[in-house]
Amino acid sequence: MVQTIVECLPMALCMLAGAVLVLVEVFLPGFGLPGIAGVLLIGTGTVLAGMHFGSLTAVGVLLVLVAVLAVLISWALRTAAHSRGKRSELFLQEKDELHQKDADMQVLVGKCGRTSSVLRPAGIGDFDGVRLNVVTEGDFIESGKPIEIARVEGARIVVRARQEC
Repeated sequence: MVQTIVECLPMALCMLAGAVLVLVEVFLPGFGLPGIAGVLLIGTGTVLAGMHFGSLTAVGVLLVLVAVLAVLISWALRTAAHSRGKRSELFLQEKDELHQKDADMQVLVGKCGRTSSVLRPAGIGDFDGVRLNVVTEGDFIESGKPIEIARVEGARIVVRARQEC
């Protein structure tokens, strides 16, 4: 029995190390060295199993290993997708900053300025020396005409023509 364990140890270690390297490749994609080394180790373990137990047993062991790896990878990816890392504080801060920027742009509503280019319907508006990309509510507005910011929709600034500002 001890002799069988000693004879099977290289095969088992190759397959185990190969499986671990394939799992590492799933979570650390890049150059592919862990994945390639893992596949080579699994292949080496399969050849060793074939030499010691016969080809049918080697194929059976390989199929079981591939099935176990598929289940482990699926479980690990599903766990990672639902883990705390998905809801990290850094991501939430970035999301809050985006809402804050949208709120900051709402200050511009009602501000008067002049067109720096023809608005048909998009163009440039000048508001106290600050040039902004603006869009009209649908009207064509000549260059140099007074405009007012009607609303801000995300990064889109909608303006309308005015008689005077």
